[in-house]
Amino acid sequence: MPDDHATYVHHAIDYIEFAVTDVSAAKKFYAAAFDWTFNDYGPDYAGIRGEGREVAGFRKEPTVRAGGPLVVLYSRDLEASLAKVREAGGRISTPPSTFPGGRRFHFVDPSGNELAVWAEK
Repeated sequence: MPDDHATYVHHAIDYIEFAVTDVSAAKKFYAAAFDWTFNDYGPDYAGIRGEGREVAGFRKEPTVRAGGPLVVLYSRDLEASLAKVREAGGRISTPPSTFPGGRRFHFVDPSGNELAVWAEK
């Protein structure tokens, strides 16, 4: 994830992930269509550069399911956010795990929408 900590806003929409079946093809399309540039993290992930920091990413999936991009929220305290999501009635769909740049978890809200929350630690 990006290194400009001053741009992070607690519990704001921070990052959106697009599931794609071919990361290279997605990069080629969005670069041509919108002049997007990327941070490469290997064959299965590319970050989308925005104004001053990375704002989104393409993650490789075998298929793209209905529901669209994954909305990712930023948290100053991942464990506290995890507890609040559980207390509010959210279902944890992916428990906290590490990735290059921090830790994250996914949850499903009462309507069935899946979102993620990430933190630097």
